[in-house]
Amino acid sequence: MTDALQQLPPLIASHVLLAAAALLLALLVGLPLGVLAARRPRLAGITVGFASLVQTIPGLALLALFYPLLLALSALVGGGIPALGFLPALLALFLYALLPILRNMVAGLNGIDPAVLQAADGVGMTRWQRLRLVEAPLAAPVAMAGIRTAAVWTIGAATLATTVGYPSLGNPIFAGLQLERWDLVLAGCIAAALLALATDGLLALIEKGIGGRRPLWTLAGIGLLALGLLLALVPQLRAPERTVTIGAKNFSEQFILARLIGARLERAGYRVSYREGLGSAVAFRALERGDIDVYVEYSGTLWTGAMGRTDTPARAAMLRAIAQWMAAGPKTGLIGPLGFENAYALAVRADSGLTSMAELAGRAPQLTLGADLEFLDRPEWRAVRDAYRLRFKATRAYSPTFMYRALASGQADVISAFSSDGRIAADRLTVLADPKGAMPHYDAILLAAPAYAQDARFAAALRPLIGAIRVEDMRAANYSVDRDSGKATPEAAAVALDRAIRARSAPSP
Repeated sequence: MTDALQQLPPLIASHVLLAAAALLLALLVGLPLGVLAARRPRLAGITVGFASLVQTIPGLALLALFYPLLLALSALVGGGIPALGFLPALLALFLYALLPILRNMVAGLNGIDPAVLQAADGVGMTRWQRLRLVEAPLAAPVAMAGIRTAAVWTIGAATLATTVGYPSLGNPIFAGLQLERWDLVLAGCIAAALLALATDGLLALIEKGIGGRRPLWTLAGIGLLALGLLLALVPQLRAPERTVTIGAKNFSEQFILARLIGARLERAGYRVSYREGLGSAVAFRALERGDIDVYVEYSGTLWTGAMGRTDTPARAAMLRAIAQWMAAGPKTGLIGPLGFENAYALAVRADSGLTSMAELAGRAPQLTLGADLEFLDRPEWRAVRDAYRLRFKATRAYSPTFMYRALASGQADVISAFSSDGRIAADRLTVLADPKGAMPHYDAILLAAPAYAQDARFAAALRPLIGAIRVEDMRAANYSVDRDSGKATPEAAAVALDRAIRARSAPSP
């Protein structure tokens, strides 16, 4: 668990900054809005109703919705608004934190005995004096309960920021789930839980200080919270360095390739960071906008997704067309293909008796399809489904690791496997033939932002990877990370893969 613990300090710092910023924004909006809403029942109905509606939206969905919204807003103002990273995470967490703060503020103010308010008016207090000297102290215990709830929710939900490219304690959790590294999952969960408990304890200290008229307790709680925030800010106050941001999708191969690219760039003198867990469409858009600088994409994904093509040409023709399209349109640079293909394929257990998708069509109504999290919404699935008229009894989406487990346990009869996955051979799976050629080719290709693609030093660091990775080496690297026992880390797998590449490129004695 040592490597898991080494990852935590910078992630805790960025997690604290995000959660604190979201909570502060919710306080700045929620407290004054709560005061206004307590005095205007109609406004209370609208604002509390809206905040309650936000709470019904799953956190991942809310984060995902901010991506196209920020893209559209950026286009309206001429660019410059980031759609990935801190901003969408901040806005989503702010909305989640708003409800308990707003609702408790309204409840606290409305719960004050009317006789007390009449007495305040009777002694000639202004509205501001009554709020400051009477209403606020009496409503404080209820309001603080809402703030404590919002703080715990925000710290927990901040782990989801990983999915939009902001580093948080969700990084080890999501990576651990994909890699079945339970030490990573535990490290992220325990750190987030301890952070939430510590924050709640300090807020409780402030609450007791306010309720018991003990200013020292209040000051101690505020001081300790400020100290924790300051410690999180210290790493961010260093002089900014130009960093190459490497993107990666949410499966083992992408983690490994990102570390391979990062190691090569670091040896060339670049400082690197990683944004992992990106979806296919998000990754390419992020590269276009400069939110990431380099990542590995697959030709078939670009062909059917970004380019919107439905035909399936030969591999060489597809790569030429992609190069021409990228040169003419998107703000991206093509460095070149890495030398292996990771194609989508339908796979079954060896004892199924199936050998091709054409044979599968007749038995599909009695079978369950297990797919990765994207496949059922991708154009490739629609193309295969329509070409072979596949109608399954049920379809279920899984994380790629658990998809193979579902096939082995009988929860799925067919899965959307990946041709470079070492588990195909290890589990003795049968990859179904595609006689109609419905699936496009999926050559792994290295993409970079135009400025880096034209940078001689950058290109020199990565060009030795072009055409140098064999599918056998990639399968071995993937399997070393995905196997049930003796798992390697993506970093270790990247080192082994790099060693294999160097051994082949070394001159013969």
